[in-house]
Amino acid sequence: MSNVLTNYTATEELADLFYQNRSVYYEGSSPVMNEARELAMRKFQEKGIPSRKNENYKYTDLRPAFQNDFSVVPKYIEQNVDLHDLFNCDVPQLDTHIILLVNGWYYGRNRRVGELPQGVVCCSLQHAAREHAEIFNKYYNQQAGQTDDPLPNLNTALAKDGLFLYIPDNVTIEKPIQVINLLNAAENTFAVQRNLFVCGKNSEATIVFCDHTLNQNYYILNNVSECVVDRDARFSFLSLQNQHNGAVNLTHLFGDVWENANLLTNTLTLNGGIVRNNFSVKLVGEHASASLNGLSYNDQKQHVDNYVVMEHTKPNCTSYQLFKNILDEQSSGAFAGRIHVFRDAQKTEAYQQNNNVLMNEEAEMNTKPQLIIDADDVKCSHGATVGRIDEEALFYLRARGIGEREARLMIMYAFADNVVSKINIAPLRERIGEMVDRRLRGDLSPCQNCALSCSH
Repeated sequence: MSNVLTNYTATEELADLFYQNRSVYYEGSSPVMNEARELAMRKFQEKGIPSRKNENYKYTDLRPAFQNDFSVVPKYIEQNVDLHDLFNCDVPQLDTHIILLVNGWYYGRNRRVGELPQGVVCCSLQHAAREHAEIFNKYYNQQAGQTDDPLPNLNTALAKDGLFLYIPDNVTIEKPIQVINLLNAAENTFAVQRNLFVCGKNSEATIVFCDHTLNQNYYILNNVSECVVDRDARFSFLSLQNQHNGAVNLTHLFGDVWENANLLTNTLTLNGGIVRNNFSVKLVGEHASASLNGLSYNDQKQHVDNYVVMEHTKPNCTSYQLFKNILDEQSSGAFAGRIHVFRDAQKTEAYQQNNNVLMNEEAEMNTKPQLIIDADDVKCSHGATVGRIDEEALFYLRARGIGEREARLMIMYAFADNVVSKINIAPLRERIGEMVDRRLRGDLSPCQNCALSCSH
C-alpha cells in the first residue's frame, strides 16, 4: 500500500495518513509497538514538522523538505533486483557480518549472516518483537518515548521495521556488523526505520551503518536507534552517510550507558542534501563514559546539522565530543551541543569541541556549545571555532615547494584526520581516509555503485 503526500501542511497530512491507515500500521506489529503509536502521533502533532521556531532546530527548517510529493509505504515491498549484487562494498580486508536494509525495512532476501556467538540475536525488528518478546518489550521505546522531539515521535507512530541486535552478558562479537542502509524505490519516498541495540553486561560489539541511495529519486529517511550499553560493556557505532543531494537524512541515536560501560560513536557525512543528526546520550551508571565524534564535508547547497545532548546523571563519569565541519561553495552547517551535569554527578569530566573551516565567503556555519552544571566538583570545557584555512600553515608548506592546491588539501586532510583516526576498525579507517581525501579533491564518491552524480 502506498500513500502519496502532496505537501504544504505535512504535519496534518502525515497525521491523516496514520489515522486513515491505522489498521495497516497495527497489522503485523507487536502490542508494545502499537500501544506507543497514538500517543507518539499526538506528540508529533503538537510540535509539527520542525522549523526555526523550535529552539532545538534553530538552524534547520525542515518544512521545505516535506513540500515535495512523496509516497509513504507502510508495508514491505519486494525488490525486483538482488540488492547484494547491486551493492558491493569495496573496502579491502574488511571482514564483517553484512546485513541489508532497504527503505527502512529488513531486506527480505538477506543472505545468511556469518556465524555469531551463541545467544546473539541479529534480525529484523518485527521478528524480534515476535520471537524475542521478553527482551524487546523491556527496551523498546524506553528512551525515544521520553522525548518531545517531533521526529522520533513521528518515527514511533509510523515505524514497522528495522534492525534488532541483542548481545548476551560476557559475549564479544569479534567482527563488526555492517549494515548497508539503502534507499531504492520507483518514486519519491518517505522511509521510516527503527533500530534497537541491547548490549548485555561485559559484552562488546561494533556496528557500522552505511547510508546509500541507489537512484536519483527524492528521499526522506527518518531513522531512530535506541541503544542500551549495560554494565562493563563496550559498544561502537559508526555511521557513514553517503547519499545524493536529493536525500534528506534525519537520524536520532538514543543511548543509555551504565556502570563502567563505554559508548563510542563516529558520524561521517560525505554526501547528502539535508542531514540532521540528533544524539541523546545519558550516563546512568557510575564510571560510565561516552565519546561522540563527527565529521562532515559540505559543498553545493548541502546542509548538515549535528545536535547533541549529553547528560551526566551519576558521579565519576567522562564524556568527549569532537565535531568538525568543512564547508565549501553555498553549503551550510550547524552544531548545537549541550552538556548537562546533574546535581549528584560529582567528579564529572566532560569536554566538547566544535571546529569549522569555511572555504569561501558564501559558506555558512552556526555553532552553539552549551554547559549546564548543577554539581560543584567537575572538570568541564567547551569551545567552538569558525574560520578559514590557517594562512601560516599554508605559507609554511608553499615555502617548501608544495603547490597551493596540494597544500590546501594537506591542511584540510590533517584537519579531518582528528576524527577519522578515532575509527576503531583499521581497514575501514584507512578506506574512509581515502574517501575523505577524494571528497576533498572533488571526487564525490569512490564507489561506482552509488548514485552520487549529484544535481544542484
